[in-house]
Amino acid sequence: MKHDAKAWIFILPAILGMLIFIIIPVICSFGLSFFKWNLLTSPEFVGLYNYQELFNEELFYKILLNTVVFAISTSVFGVIIPLILAVILNNKIRGSEFYKTAYFLPFITPMIVIGIVWQWIFDPNIGLLNQVLHLHINWLYDTHFAMPALIAVSVWKLIGYNMIIFLSSLSAMDQSLFEAAKIDGANSVQTFLNVTVPLLSPTIFFVVIITAISSFQVFDLVWLMTQGGPFDSTNVLVYAIYKNAFEYFNAGKASAIAYVLFVIILVLTLIQWNLRKKIVYIED
Repeated sequence: MKHDAKAWIFILPAILGMLIFIIIPVICSFGLSFFKWNLLTSPEFVGLYNYQELFNEELFYKILLNTVVFAISTSVFGVIIPLILAVILNNKIRGSEFYKTAYFLPFITPMIVIGIVWQWIFDPNIGLLNQVLHLHINWLYDTHFAMPALIAVSVWKLIGYNMIIFLSSLSAMDQSLFEAAKIDGANSVQTFLNVTVPLLSPTIFFVVIITAISSFQVFDLVWLMTQGGPFDSTNVLVYAIYKNAFEYFNAGKASAIAYVLFVIILVLTLIQWNLRKKIVYIED
């Protein structure tokens, strides 16, 4: 019993922190989604009105589509590109350590710095991208280019982190399998598709899930670079939560959006988890 008491004392701060900063706010925000509250007056119970208002708004569906497009695009390119780079760097090419560091630096760079730098790169008048390509595109001010620009920056930031995860798994693989494939006459592409990808499938599955979840929760990049514009073409669910809560002072509606996002992420994760036996090579 003494040992149990000491253990509870040690884990009590973590439990209290989780209770105060995670569990209680989650429960309260769910309850708040059934109220109308402007952060100043007393909350007014409105039942499912906030949810009904959401699903009757054309703007909400546009925001939802933007979020899905951003998340899917970032998840696809944010997994494929790091995977290819990891396979290349795993072959111990010259300067591989330098490339690993260079690719990982964007991930640990503060988002405020990344936002400022890429705003300059995308600047239509003096931006580096237009200067190099000899174009004049309003990257962040055109409804056709603003979302692709944000996706490109998000993928660029994620490459290093996902690549390191893939490299860790590649380094632990049994090299005899690759030698056997080489003896059987498999070329590099065949080895990659038939040996590397199946053996990496558990890692790929993990990276896809964490990348998708983080992409659905994007906020800082949108807030820093486009503020949801132009004409809501880059407005996403988390940014809509922020706008409704702290600019429109509609905390109930913001909470409702938050729980719609929660349900989307939960359903997506459950679908991916149930598909793991079909897409993960070592699953029974």
